[in-house]
Amino acid sequence: MKIPNILTIGRIIIVPIFVLTFFIPGFFGDLIPFFIFILASFTDYLDGLLARLFKEESKLGALLDPIADKIIVASALILLVMNGTIKNYEVIAAIIILTREILVSGLREYLAKGSVALEVTSLTKLKTFLQMLAIAILLTGESGNKLINFQDYNAQTIGIILLWLSAFLTLYTGYDYVRKGIDHAINEDNKN
Repeated sequence: MKIPNILTIGRIIIVPIFVLTFFIPGFFGDLIPFFIFILASFTDYLDGLLARLFKEESKLGALLDPIADKIIVASALILLVMNGTIKNYEVIAAIIILTREILVSGLREYLAKGSVALEVTSLTKLKTFLQMLAIAILLTGESGNKLINFQDYNAQTIGIILLWLSAFLTLYTGYDYVRKGIDHAINEDNKN
């Protein structure tokens, strides 16, 4: 077991703890899930960095890393919708993000059969960063206003704005992936 894989597996194992701490009432119920989510987001960055730096990229890591990311993001979005932090039309942004995650997972699986990889672009990295930042801010709940003191906006408003921004980037980058997948499928059909 290499360190990047241990970090990825740790990110999967921490999800039930994250979910349980979400239900702690009050200040600690806001901050503990926030810090766990920040830790998970950081280990996502760190495991990829370490894998590339020490040339420890592995098939196990390639399999588990996107799964770990999707589990923590999906869990957080579902919990935030459930408690009403993300509500009304804001739920559409969460649905866009979750739909794209499922779609890209299916595309990666399909394209892997043809040994075609979907490259992670800088725009996709920006989308991921904004998505993680939005979710982290939204997880702070009422305590976020004490921690993040913007003059005219509360933390939840900032979180929702960032969530929508990441949803729009999600649509754009998702479209790019779908286009590449469809082009590959058409090329494969034309060969037959």
